[in-house]
Amino acid sequence: MCVPWYGRTMINESQFIVERVQTGVRMEKRLLKVLKAFAEYHDMSLGDLLEGIVLHAFDGKTPFSSDSLKRIQELKKFYALDLDSSASHRLTEIKQRSGDKTSAEKKATERKTEKKK
Repeated sequence: MCVPWYGRTMINESQFIVERVQTGVRMEKRLLKVLKAFAEYHDMSLGDLLEGIVLHAFDGKTPFSSDSLKRIQELKKFYALDLDSSASHRLTEIKQRSGDKTSAEKKATERKTEKKK
């Protein structure tokens, strides 16, 4: 049984109540793989990891311990991520050729084809 008023009185004063929103952020594929793997390693969501990184960065602090940086280096090797901070603001997305479809478009086409059968 859930007692809503009791739940609110039990919130630790060091916690912050926030409103989260869904976002459609685009990111370099290998970078995202490293972030997801790092979040999984720490048994946290990708959103929680990104919030922590950004909050540390906003305070001018490093978000990672030396052990975490070692793990990140291993993940970067595993996912062939050869980018570092010097690549920031210089990433250029591959332009899609007019005949090429994105993976989402390909899946949608496949579903339509299956439904017609």
